[in-house]
Amino acid sequence: MRVTILGGGGFLGRKLARRLAAEGAATHLTLADMAEPPPLDAPFPVTCVAADVTDAAALERAIPDGTDVVVHLAAVVSAAAEADYDLGLAVNLRGTLAVIERCRGLARPPRVVFTSSVASFGGGQDAMLPDDARQLPANSYGAQKAAAELLLQDASRRGMLDAVSIRLPTVIIRPGRPNKAASSFVSAILREPLLGLETPLPVAEEFRVWVCSPRLAVEWLRHAMTMDTAPLGLDRGVNPPGLCVSVREMLGVLSPAQRALVRPAPDAGVQAIVGGWPAAFAATRARALGFAPQPGMDAILATFLEDDLAATRAERGL
Repeated sequence: MRVTILGGGGFLGRKLARRLAAEGAATHLTLADMAEPPPLDAPFPVTCVAADVTDAAALERAIPDGTDVVVHLAAVVSAAAEADYDLGLAVNLRGTLAVIERCRGLARPPRVVFTSSVASFGGGQDAMLPDDARQLPANSYGAQKAAAELLLQDASRRGMLDAVSIRLPTVIIRPGRPNKAASSFVSAILREPLLGLETPLPVAEEFRVWVCSPRLAVEWLRHAMTMDTAPLGLDRGVNPPGLCVSVREMLGVLSPAQRALVRPAPDAGVQAIVGGWPAAFAATRARALGFAPQPGMDAILATFLEDDLAATRAERGL
């Protein structure tokens, strides 16, 4: 299986690459990102390339003929896409169009695993969305993801590729540093106190969010790479079974001293974006398709402590 990971220098891309290396699950792996990703030790050849997802010539290098699976993680995240409309369109929508065009030119249609988002839905805090809920995003990022899903669905219908679009929950606890995602605080209110650092809380403790761990997100991506897509039919979007949890419940896994490092700091801009996202999904179809459900917050915390805390401390010089 020849695999390309677009966004292969990001944290989920690297985790998926290490998973494939540990399994020996590829014959060749290409990691592509805006900056050339660092090398990876693996029992198969690994090529690392700098590639702008909107550049057709770069995509030819990143997705060579003979590629079996393309994992499309490349994106401009939520708050950044809201702040810079043109950049969001260029990467999240036109970039996906460029990926489709490249896959269309391959001798054999590849599987394309696309990371969409819960931000492609509306409904807000009171929503419990069924599998057939209409996508009605309340932000540009979500609109771009929903549009990209439709294009991938149509390309699948036409036999150009074989898509699975995974509408990821908010992935926590992210290693490293805060990023430009509107949901970055959801990881920060746990990660920073675990590092002994103060962090702002831009929403109320009653705020609920649909989450999953990085480890489970990688498991979902890995499953989507090889699953039988026939049961999907025309509908290539999957709402995976995350966990609905309130900020108060998240903070409950911290010690009292750690929890005291989380300082209320209401942010209307953040609330305007994340407040429109639904807090829960039925995710019945995904379970039937073999996507594993997310256990509780204790499991999410344990995953971060085991997988990422030491590396995050080292990366941040703590």
